Amino acid sequence: MAAAPGPTFRAGDLLRLSATASVQFLRPITVRVIRELEWDTYDGWVWLDAYELGSRGDAVAGRELYVRREGVQLMNARQAACVG
Repeated sequence: MAAAPGPTFRAGDLLRLSATASVQFLRPITVRVIRELEWDTYDGWVWLDAYELGSRGDAVAGRELYVRREGVQLMNARQAACVG
């Protein structure tokens, strides 16, 4: 199977999900990724296990989310691993 188009999400990634990710997010939400699930999907789509964050940044609900990779907005810059 070819590599999935678009970004791969990792534990700790902070994402903004709006209608560009899926029509279910007409009201955008912010989530913190637990893991990307390896379930069969249509090309360009992915299942995520994540925590929905409230207005203060605290986890308010655990969610399994089906989203279009290219429609997800990555909010945090990934840090390079420190070696030393």
